[in-house]
Amino acid sequence: MSQLKRFSALFLTLVFAVLVGCASTSKQEGTGEYVDDTVITTKVKAAIFKEPTLKSAEINVETFKGVVQLSGFVNSNADIQKAVEIARGIHGVKAVKNDMRHK
Repeated sequence: MSQLKRFSALFLTLVFAVLVGCASTSKQEGTGEYVDDTVITTKVKAAIFKEPTLKSAEINVETFKGVVQLSGFVNSNADIQKAVEIARGIHGVKAVKNDMRHK
């Protein structure tokens, strides 16, 4: 019986260690958050690509914990506003950081 208790304690310790290892911190994402951010980034890139007035190759999109960062160079301030508006419209986006520059 004591061997069963030792095995149970070891098993619970390992499960706890794995769960803590996958948890997020303020500077690092957990596994689930990384997948969510990848999906958000893909959706934002696709929406920008579908917009005919924007040159999607010149707009970089990165996401961290639901915050989308847009960077790159565009032709006008209207293009900057359009890209930000598109990113904000994607489900799961918590905020948008605009680092785009006018050429």
